[in-house]
Amino acid sequence: MACNVVVFTLFLFLNLLWQVPKTSAIVPAIIVFGDSTVDPGNNNQISTVLKSNFEPYGRDYFGGQPTGRFSNGRIATDFVSEAFGIKPTIPAYLDPMFDIKDFATGVSFASAGTGYDNATSDVLSVIPFWKELEYYKEYQTKLRGFLGTERANQHLSESLHVISIGTNDFLENYYIFPTRASEYSVDQYQDFLIGIAGNFIKELYKLGARKIAIGGLPPMGCLPLERTTNFFYGSRCIEEYNNVAKDFNKKLQSRVTELNKELNGIQLVLSNPYDKLLELIQNPSHFGFENAETACCGTGFFEMSYLCDKMNPFTCSDANKYIFWDSFHPTEKTNFIMADYVFKNVLAVFR
Repeated sequence: MACNVVVFTLFLFLNLLWQVPKTSAIVPAIIVFGDSTVDPGNNNQISTVLKSNFEPYGRDYFGGQPTGRFSNGRIATDFVSEAFGIKPTIPAYLDPMFDIKDFATGVSFASAGTGYDNATSDVLSVIPFWKELEYYKEYQTKLRGFLGTERANQHLSESLHVISIGTNDFLENYYIFPTRASEYSVDQYQDFLIGIAGNFIKELYKLGARKIAIGGLPPMGCLPLERTTNFFYGSRCIEEYNNVAKDFNKKLQSRVTELNKELNGIQLVLSNPYDKLLELIQNPSHFGFENAETACCGTGFFEMSYLCDKMNPFTCSDANKYIFWDSFHPTEKTNFIMADYVFKNVLAVFR
């Protein structure tokens, strides 16, 4: 009888090992939080106007499928996952096509249009940042049921947690609606958001995360939407917005440094997209691009989400010539360049 019990236990253990997708990566999973830069389709499942699960979005994705990614193809975190040798795409947590077996090696809780500030997520009725953390807790419960508590806890501590968020807080909220601007100066609002970012990282740490990469802000004054709708500046980048992004990134770096000292055993890095993306924008031909000012979809001036659809006759034929896919989001080619840069220069500490 005892022998049978041992054999049965061994069978269950081996069966569990067989179920978990195999990877040779040191990092077993990429776990993602943030906004449209890293949302692979969570917004498909909620009631919001901010969606991209229709053509021509995804036209260069596998099978030409519009998945809800705000790009013509894959997004940066997909390429990061592939670079770590895990899998070529990271699924959306709310996508009913996937389950915990898929999520065990990578999952995204991100929601397009959200921000650090709850008021930002309210603008377009998307998933607030705090709710992403609640989904993560739910995910942990499922993972422990799938792998067992001890193995799941180790898995989570070794997984890379990626945070990419913040642009919407300024461009969708602070500079458009008067509420936050009347409550905070830009400098104070930056500090308010940095405080939320720090608390979020502490919560992840309490939940067992030890490898964390948090993204800074891009040169948001150079996004096509900003360059083309602010007529006072012509087609130039809006330096005021870029300066806000640079100042925010400096403050975020300081907070990252503090948290690395404060939280024992944490590996926290700042993944700052500013300089590399600005390099692409200022020297597009060096990277094989022909257009850095306008976007591929539509006229390239203001189209995004439902304004960027298959009925628009102006969409470009070759997205690889453009840095931006729509007025706010990069093309797949840009996403690859940015992910490759971050993987080699920032995330190398996790390899």
